[in-house]
Amino acid sequence: MKMLLLLIALLSAALLASAAPPTCYSRVLSLSKEITQSFNELQTSKTDACVGTLPRLYLDIHNYCVLAKLRDFVAYPGCDRVVEVNELKEKARSLYTILISYCRRDLVFLTDDCNALEIPISPPIEHSTTES
Repeated sequence: MKMLLLLIALLSAALLASAAPPTCYSRVLSLSKEITQSFNELQTSKTDACVGTLPRLYLDIHNYCVLAKLRDFVAYPGCDRVVEVNELKEKARSLYTILISYCRRDLVFLTDDCNALEIPISPPIEHSTTES
């Protein structure tokens, strides 16, 4: 009986730990990655010619200029007829709202370099070493 209670306690503790609500930072980070990935997929699929005219959408939530970048993207007048673009604009609008409302006091912007959002830095390439 003690083993059964111990097992139930361990399982419920594990479920509670994984069911913790996301923090503002984790929500903003995951949504920004999702938006950037969706934008990249949209650019490669080129469902419509207007997709190529969309402003670049590389998001770094540690950069204060991300707010202006999101505003500009949402307000961009082209491609309103493309469903995927409208969905992406809605996600960008949600991220903007979260940044300026819900998480306003929780986030710290580390830079305000707007050019960094135009030309993203590629992650370093990891070289594997093999022993002979």
